[in-house]
Amino acid sequence: MTQPIFKDMLVLELASVLAGPSVGQFFAELGAKVLKIENAATKGDVTRSWKLNSEPADADTPAYFCAANWGKESLALNLTDAGQLQQLYTLVKQADVIIASYKPGDAEKLKVDYETLKSINPRLVYGHITGYGPDDMRAGYDAVVQAESGFMYLNGEPGGLPTKMPVALMDVLTAHQLKEGLLVALLQRERTGEGQLVQVSLLQAAVSSLANQATNYLVAGQEPKRMGSEHPNIVPYGSVYTCKCGKQVVLAVGDDRQFRKLCVILGAESMAEDPRFKNNYARVQHRQEVNERLRQLIAQQDRETFLQQLHVLHVPSGAVHTLPEVFAMPQAQQMLLHAREVKPGLRQIAFRLLGQEPLELVPPPNYGNYGETLSVKLPEHQ
Repeated sequence: MTQPIFKDMLVLELASVLAGPSVGQFFAELGAKVLKIENAATKGDVTRSWKLNSEPADADTPAYFCAANWGKESLALNLTDAGQLQQLYTLVKQADVIIASYKPGDAEKLKVDYETLKSINPRLVYGHITGYGPDDMRAGYDAVVQAESGFMYLNGEPGGLPTKMPVALMDVLTAHQLKEGLLVALLQRERTGEGQLVQVSLLQAAVSSLANQATNYLVAGQEPKRMGSEHPNIVPYGSVYTCKCGKQVVLAVGDDRQFRKLCVILGAESMAEDPRFKNNYARVQHRQEVNERLRQLIAQQDRETFLQQLHVLHVPSGAVHTLPEVFAMPQAQQMLLHAREVKPGLRQIAFRLLGQEPLELVPPPNYGNYGETLSVKLPEHQ
């Protein structure tokens, strides 16, 4: 097996919540040494306090914090203290990557902005997450950006209220953008020897992900509306139907050939020849009739038998799973991180490199655990 791609790389994480820490764990999974710099003035990452009502009040590594903090060590520093700031600067001399998530202007006030740290280490690659870019001073919050980027307006049932998605998807999308930017900057550094500043905002990461909903508006001039689970351009796609057992399936019929196969399985071959349903364009025009007919037919089906028939004929479809059902799947099991005496974690990396096995990581660190485990040389506290 080859060495991890980022072995001997040092990443300093000056970020909190989900987006920045997700990037930190990404580098840890690729072999980097990741040191999470936590704010001693606020007792660390705020997600240490985001606990479910079923979790102990004194839990230091609650479930939310564990979503993005495997493979790290924690160092608590008060960066307004000159001596502790110098400790950070000592680490910066050794570092390859900084991940930060300060509001515009805050990094400069703390003297941890790119220009300051570049003067200490010109090869430094500095990734900075903001809510709205360098010219808007507001902090970025996933739910607010979901609303302002249009995602919340588009999500929900027709006639219902805009609905927040159940995952902090704006943070996740921003993390992916920053990972890509940092990898490009590291490649550039290999060629030039120089560091780089990589900036990404939650809002622009969100807007870039509007994809076909954006082009439906920009190209076709049609303003997207809430459609529940329906797809504006394809029918039936994303549609959810209930089988006779009371469990749901989703269909993702992408072309007319697949629709004809669906009709054969349902014993409704004539439906595929109906001019209202014969091709996708017609089905989009007659969405309500398609769905009503399919609901009636699928309500007579046993879910497992129905899905087996669909899969045999390569009709895109699947069961609507609960999370226990998800993590019973072998593919999901491969995404888990394990360590002794702790609950499993979730990997950030879903790709595999030939010749490299996924690394096992240490579990999320207790606040300021550097006294126990820190493997990066530090000067003494001043």
